[in-house]
Amino acid sequence: MDLRINSEFGTLKAVLMHRPGKEIDRLTPYNKELLLFEDVPYLEAMQQEHDYFTNIIKQTTGAKVYGLHELLMETMADDEILFKMMEEALSFSRLSHFTESILGRLSTSECATALIAGIKVHELKKKISKLPLVDLMDYAFIIPPCPNLYFQRDPAALTPGGMVFSSMKMEGRQREANVIRSVFENHPDFKDNINKIYPIDGHKDPACIEGGDVIVISDKAVAIGNSERTDEKAIYHVAKSLLAEGTVERVYEVHLPKRRNFMHLDTVFTILDENLVLTYPDAMEAVLQTSLYTLKSNDGDQVHIKRTVLKESLLTVLEKEIPYLEIIHLGGDGNKDYALREQWFDGANVFAIGPRKVISYRRNKHTNRALRDMGVEVLDIPSSELSRGLGGPRCMTMPLSRSKI
Repeated sequence: MDLRINSEFGTLKAVLMHRPGKEIDRLTPYNKELLLFEDVPYLEAMQQEHDYFTNIIKQTTGAKVYGLHELLMETMADDEILFKMMEEALSFSRLSHFTESILGRLSTSECATALIAGIKVHELKKKISKLPLVDLMDYAFIIPPCPNLYFQRDPAALTPGGMVFSSMKMEGRQREANVIRSVFENHPDFKDNINKIYPIDGHKDPACIEGGDVIVISDKAVAIGNSERTDEKAIYHVAKSLLAEGTVERVYEVHLPKRRNFMHLDTVFTILDENLVLTYPDAMEAVLQTSLYTLKSNDGDQVHIKRTVLKESLLTVLEKEIPYLEIIHLGGDGNKDYALREQWFDGANVFAIGPRKVISYRRNKHTNRALRDMGVEVLDIPSSELSRGLGGPRCMTMPLSRSKI
């Protein structure tokens, strides 16, 4: 499998997802904000909704759906990789010196669960009674949980030129990116098929970028949001690597307001077909600036790129990149109340599984009606619990392979 994607809407062939698990039950009214949630979901209902979502993908596309937990166990079948991943996870709590003791008592499956759902002092004491953790409260986390991990779009992104591994803005989410990168760099299905675009080898503490800010406009152009979660410096390095690689000719930097409801570029617009885009109008109007990166020169060891601040709007940029562009507005008929409500539940964040064929939250009924009126096949899914994490169907999926456009 060549880990490159040249469109947002080519028929889906393979996708990475994560079924919510024990990590969601770690959320309480008292820690939810620390763990970047605004509510406490009901896990069993959340799993039912996620299973419905996964089954629709399988039944309508025949795509292979990779599950993160299974990939993680297969990756950690190698003892050296297992040790390294557990040591890294424990280092966040400055307890990496316990790695060998813990590995001696936990199975590979339990280690995979610990990396995703975390593990508490009292849980570990049941396995290792003499572990010297007297200074820690029984309910303290030795490894913290990753409840946002069902949003598989954020930790990495595939582009026409290769793969971007995220450097997450929030410290609590960086372990998600570390887990994903370890899987891709070591799992036999993926490790020989990566052309890494970011981070740059040798760069310590790389600037922040998240996969939800990366949108493939075409096989020659990529847009990246300069957002609450993605920094200008990271966009520059990604643009330089993509342009040097040679597949992509234009990289657009889209400046977004640093606000939660514009967290990533894919909350502003998504591409549904070669000439069809779904947008949140208020967000499009709120775009502060768009810049264009192009290749200036490439002498092998020395790559120089040019940054041009564009005077036209993001909509004009999209019209230039996408001939005969048609726009569908979030909420449908221009009712601002509908648009605001459905933006809160990521109405613009639909997941295209083929040209003009999308998966959307059922609750965003006005947007779904507008999509159907434009000839888009909408497969709606229940989302009372999935939507509590403030992310949509696109956020929950990392496409690994699509039909080429």
